[in-house]
Amino acid sequence: MNKPLRIALTKGRLEKDTIGLFEKIGFDCTALREKGRKLILPVPDANAEAVLAKANDVITYVEHGVCDIGIVGKDTIVEMGGKFFELVDLGFGKCRFALAVKKGSDFYSGFGVKTIATKYPNIARNYFESKGMDVEIVKIEGSVELAPLLELADGIVDIVETGATLKENGLEVAEYIMPISARVIVNTVSLKMRQKEIENLIKLIEENL
Repeated sequence: MNKPLRIALTKGRLEKDTIGLFEKIGFDCTALREKGRKLILPVPDANAEAVLAKANDVITYVEHGVCDIGIVGKDTIVEMGGKFFELVDLGFGKCRFALAVKKGSDFYSGFGVKTIATKYPNIARNYFESKGMDVEIVKIEGSVELAPLLELADGIVDIVETGATLKENGLEVAEYIMPISARVIVNTVSLKMRQKEIENLIKLIEENL
């Protein structure tokens, strides 16, 4: 039997949704459900092992070939880029990127350079470049909603699911940028070397979405 396929899973909600999908396929995910502090866990009937990682690291592991497959949000894929194949939109982990501003403020008025706070500088930069707008981007690691409240920024670019956090902090969506959801990515060499196994797994995933 070939060595197990390594599948990097984004920790948190995508991990839970992926386990649900694997169980729907019929894989035994007992080890994943009872993981404790372990980070590499067997999915025996898939001849696979799951590697639990942060979203950015999922891409790094797949790109460098230490994991064959990754399950990660489209937000991370667009922000980080990289050399891999993106094969399936899993349809879960759905939300949207949005530009949000203080309620009632007119972001597009005036000629000065606007300041944008975001955890996703590449996505923000590309978005405003596509609109022909010159902006200054400030990278924030924590609650990006604070930036307009502290008058550090004119607006934020962030992931919006329900919009409740924006509302509670006196912000509103000025414009939606792009929809996002979980995707399956595959290492370029793995797809050549283990094509049949990967294609079989992808087929099972697609049949159970």
